[in-house]
Amino acid sequence: MTVNKTLLFSLSKANGDFIVTPFRGSGKGGQKRNKTFSACRITHPASGTVSECQEERSFHQNRKKAFERLCAKEAFVRWYRLECARYLGRLAEIEEEVEKDMRPKNLRCEIVDENGKWVIENDV
Repeated sequence: MTVNKTLLFSLSKANGDFIVTPFRGSGKGGQKRNKTFSACRITHPASGTVSECQEERSFHQNRKKAFERLCAKEAFVRWYRLECARYLGRLAEIEEEVEKDMRPKNLRCEIVDENGKWVIENDV
């Protein structure tokens, strides 16, 4: 049995839904870490959620981890539930459906690389 899923709405950095800010990492790691902008902070203004990561040496790996952390924060999940309920017109029964949709296996991360090509990462 196949289930057709429809996209309710999409969030995009290009639309201003997320603000991705690179910054210099701090702490252990020496000069390389202190000179390069490899750490990442992601802000979602609509929900007021902020997440950051600076554990990895790569900006792209830090951005991915920061996005995962942002999606797991309670304030973002609460905002997402309200938006889904608003789009579907159902406030009572939406909570159970959103819980299923927010599982990591159902999330998909799409990123535009330097050449303008879409890179899809399913293991968010």
